Amino acid sequence: MKKTLLADSSLLFVAFIWGTTFVLVQNAIRVLEPMSFNATRFFLAGMILLLWLFLFYRSQIKQINKKMLTAGILMGLWLFSGYALQTFGLLYTTSSKAGFITGLSVVLVPLFAFFLLKQKPKPNAILGVLVATVGLYMLTLGDSVSVNKGDVLVFFCAISFALHIIFTGKYTTLFPTLLLTVTQILTVAVLCSVFAFIFEDWKAIYSKDILLSNEVIIALLITSIFATALAFFLQTNFQKYTTPTRVALIFAMEPVFAALGGYYLADERLTLIAIFGCLFIFVGMIFTELPGRKKKSIQASEHISY
Repeated sequence: MKKTLLADSSLLFVAFIWGTTFVLVQNAIRVLEPMSFNATRFFLAGMILLLWLFLFYRSQIKQINKKMLTAGILMGLWLFSGYALQTFGLLYTTSSKAGFITGLSVVLVPLFAFFLLKQKPKPNAILGVLVATVGLYMLTLGDSVSVNKGDVLVFFCAISFALHIIFTGKYTTLFPTLLLTVTQILTVAVLCSVFAFIFEDWKAIYSKDILLSNEVIIALLITSIFATALAFFLQTNFQKYTTPTRVALIFAMEPVFAALGGYYLADERLTLIAIFGCLFIFVGMIFTELPGRKKKSIQASEHISY
């Protein structure tokens, strides 16, 4: 129980980091294009964790093998796919709609967990997912219901993020946390670099005026250290003590923290319906913490199930 509480608290802290750094990233990508920014961000984070590995966990290097690398690269592929599809989707849709559709991973995760991991969600989790989804709609969309090709791209982004959570849950108990984190982050860095080279003016990375601007420097330092290296290490380390469904619900708090961050850091104002949306997401997360009905027999071999 203590490990589960620690895991949930740590993952909520991850959602807090991602949400509150949203304004910083928005400011940075006005100067440096998104893929170029993410390539630099993930490369710096990968180097930080790689240095940490060589300094303090050198013994883990012996555990590098084909299966571990395959697992880390697969996690990195889904993570990169989520970022890339979201970035291109934002060219055709609004940030509010993208936020809601990305948040639909909270619905997709329990479905994938059921079919891929054979984890059946408890009634409390199902109710929490439904309430949180309503909250996401209220927070990000209001009365907007139209669909365009950007929305479709972002929906596939939600699928990618959901599968990243699923595969993180699958592999995190099999391989060392730090090795998995380094592998997936460097995978994202390489793929972002390739896409930046193809689709963006990647030479801007070498421009001192751009790379050393206050917006980019501050965003890169904070996101590479906290929102990437630390955040993904915490997710990879603590997800083994909880379930993918609960992780998705906790991560549904990210747009709530983003809204609060926008309010305090960018003087953005929340509408009444958005405030109620935040409350719904919070309530949805709380539902998963409520004790369910005890069954007469519970298999001791079960890890944690809903």
